[in-house]
Amino acid sequence: MTDAQPRPSAPLNETAYTLTIEETADRYAQAGFPRPTRRLQKYCARGDLECRKVDTEFGERYLITPESVDRHIAYIAETASASGRVPTRSAAPERAPEEDLILEQRPSAPLDALARPAAPEDRYVQQLETRLIEKDDEIRFLRSEVAMKNDQIKDHTERSREINHLIAGLQKMLTPLLGGSRDHTTHMETQSD
Repeated sequence: MTDAQPRPSAPLNETAYTLTIEETADRYAQAGFPRPTRRLQKYCARGDLECRKVDTEFGERYLITPESVDRHIAYIAETASASGRVPTRSAAPERAPEEDLILEQRPSAPLDALARPAAPEDRYVQQLETRLIEKDDEIRFLRSEVAMKNDQIKDHTERSREINHLIAGLQKMLTPLLGGSRDHTTHMETQSD
């Protein structure tokens, strides 16, 4: 089997996206590799086929370039011939030939070597899950901070109440002593006016 060819850059011409999923399924069937539409949608989602999602009256739909379909069919044919499988023109197989090849290699190859790089959507989901975990941790931290601040406010309020009681007690004790001098100062103020 040869090394995988790098994917060409996406066509800039919007008219290059001409095939629907159903037309693409017909091409795979004609090539001897029938595929269900769900698998073709997965090929689109993980970037095996050059495609665009377009909005229609009934939801989103993939439009695919014929060149990418031909390139992917050639890849499947190459994978199938490397594994000794012959394409069939019957109903869709349970697994794709490239999946059978991976299953045949599994006992001798470590799992990490067989792992396919994550699709952009998978990486995006992983990033979102990581961010959610980070946000949950931050929320827990902030809640503990709020609880600690509430305890501090409660303690300060209690101390303020105690201080107010002490000051009220001092005022009661000092009122008789200050009462005479207070009358004296107010009397002096009225005379100066």
